[in-house]
Amino acid sequence: MLVPLLSAAAEAESTSGNTALLIGGGIMAFFLLALLVTASYTNVGRRHEAHAEVADMHRQHTNKHGHH
Repeated sequence: MLVPLLSAAAEAESTSGNTALLIGGGIMAFFLLALLVTASYTNVGRRHEAHAEVADMHRQHTNKHGHH
């Protein structure tokens, strides 16, 4: 009577373990893909030189504090 219960418990543990690995692996793959996208956009940011911002009178909040 104890052997079928133990084998059923072991079988249930193995399927739940596989499910956890699949979910964890999927989340890890998503974050690795997000890392790849982020790294590719840093390359785009280094491609061009920075230039001064053009003054826009129609801006909602203009910087009139004298800091920039």
